[in-house]
Amino acid sequence: MYSMYCLIMAGLMCACVAAAQPNDWINVREAPYNATGDGKADDTPAIQKALDAAGPEGATVYLPRGRYLIKGRLTIPTATTLAGAWQSVPAHNGIRDAGLPKPTDDGTTLLITADRGVEDAPAAITLNTNSTLKGVVLYYPDQDPEQAPAPYPWAIAMRGKNPAVLDVEILNPYNGIDASNNERHLIRNVQGQPLRRGVYIDSIYDIGRVENVHFNPWWSMKPALFQWQMENGEAFVFGRTDWQYVLNTFCFGYKIGYRFMETKTGATNGNFLGIGADDCFTAIQIDQSAPYGILITNGEFVSFKGPDPTMVRVTGSNRGSVRFVNSAFWGPCNQIAVIEGKGTVGFSDCTFVQWDSKKEGKAAIQARSGTVLIRGCEFQQDRNQVELGEGVRRAVVTGNVVRGTVRIQNTSKGSVSVEGNVGDPKE
Repeated sequence: MYSMYCLIMAGLMCACVAAAQPNDWINVREAPYNATGDGKADDTPAIQKALDAAGPEGATVYLPRGRYLIKGRLTIPTATTLAGAWQSVPAHNGIRDAGLPKPTDDGTTLLITADRGVEDAPAAITLNTNSTLKGVVLYYPDQDPEQAPAPYPWAIAMRGKNPAVLDVEILNPYNGIDASNNERHLIRNVQGQPLRRGVYIDSIYDIGRVENVHFNPWWSMKPALFQWQMENGEAFVFGRTDWQYVLNTFCFGYKIGYRFMETKTGATNGNFLGIGADDCFTAIQIDQSAPYGILITNGEFVSFKGPDPTMVRVTGSNRGSVRFVNSAFWGPCNQIAVIEGKGTVGFSDCTFVQWDSKKEGKAAIQARSGTVLIRGCEFQQDRNQVELGEGVRRAVVTGNVVRGTVRIQNTSKGSVSVEGNVGDPKE
């Protein structure tokens, strides 16, 4: 009797699933959509037809393992998910090396070819309110790793409210993710090698979230392409965003790792935890921050190439507040930080290593104007630690420990407090 009951219930459950599946789960390879996934036929119309069929109540449009040629553009409607086979973000290191898998060998790959040479065209994939892109690889097969990259528009644009990009590899786009003009975006578990820009965030008036996003030269380090990337690339770019939360992000090999700027809608206010930049000409550039501040905690930043390798540049346009806490900076670089503008820049409990690599007498932190707070930090070389220029309005340099002798140069005409800084004991 119990077995009969179980069989009846199982049958009912199967019937319910079968009944629900046409509305909640759409396979693009099945009729009436019939995408090929062979990398040869243009699958844009078939996939878009499936997305449109999801309807206003939403559904998951599933892309089974395959290579889907995208010669046009895709729009993911409200409450709809476009999902591939990957359950976590994949990686395709050294794909052009013999014997290693290419991005078309496994999982779900979208081969994007539309709008080559037209950077300001609409994005290849546009998300809307409550829509999601997950479990796919985006690959541009016409990019040539032997030369400077061809321009393309954004691979992904996030619009509406609560759009999400999850577990996606953006392997070699010219421009990666445009997360502007939306509310509460979520970008989680994304990696790849965007060539010009990785993530751009602007016009965000409700909390945005970026988590576990890593940009490394997975696709190619061929000299012509990689040199172009280092001379032009910007991994993370932030304009106006209120209460932005960024966690565990990393980039390698860009002109600027993290750039904070002012747009027509404003500047950045946010909390940045566990972020890093390696082998960038400038790890962080702050052209403008919101008055409420940019908080950077537990960061690691390295610069050692380029015309003037520097970890932090605060330019003359900055009027806001920036704080670095419990972060590490090393090179070998020319200097750790160059500070200009009228804003406030603070370093607390930070570690500085390997500056003044050419032994030109450069200080680790060179403040030329604004307000500067340097407290409880460690300078691990017996070289000039801090230089306060004439334009510095206010400065507190206190409670720091240095290797060798304390070397703090002060030509400021403002209010300055320098005390309690300790060097090595004299033998």
